[in-house]
Amino acid sequence: MDIARFIKKKSYEKIELVLRRHVITFLAHVFLFALLMLAPVIFYFILKNLFPGIFEMEIIYIFLVLGTSIFYMTAYLLFFVHFLDYYLDLWIVTNDRIIDIEQFGLFSRTISELDLFRIQDVTSNVHGFFPTMLNYGNIHVKTASSNIDIVFRNVRDPNTIREQLIKLSDEDRKFHYKQDKDENQ
Repeated sequence: MDIARFIKKKSYEKIELVLRRHVITFLAHVFLFALLMLAPVIFYFILKNLFPGIFEMEIIYIFLVLGTSIFYMTAYLLFFVHFLDYYLDLWIVTNDRIIDIEQFGLFSRTISELDLFRIQDVTSNVHGFFPTMLNYGNIHVKTASSNIDIVFRNVRDPNTIREQLIKLSDEDRKFHYKQDKDENQ
């Protein structure tokens, strides 16, 4: 994926981190999709054993094929929507800002950004057995402003990322305060 499509980098800006949700969070959707793919096959064998002559009637056979086709297309569409939501949710951390890209369904995307020097607090949360064992969790980035808080959901190694964000924020704060000081003199 070309990150430049989502952001316009400043001349001094370089990308430090590109974060996505942990792949294990998508596996539940894969498992559900596999179950949905097996459901019509199981239904076919149940019908064939309970009503042996049902597939010989042409009109019933046509409706079963049509219903199965609609079922499979719906299952594929739902899986595709969940995959897009997983794949296109993205957090980009540069040496100057954080860009939060959130995909909602097929036709809705929200992109917000936050300057690193405005960060007041960075908190990482890991709750549950699987998140603890696989080391993934949420990172909450808070500012003094009440309207912009960014949450990195289910990212890999949240404590290390939290430390990197704090370090980048301190470096950016020093850069901006030095610039402000030079402008005032």
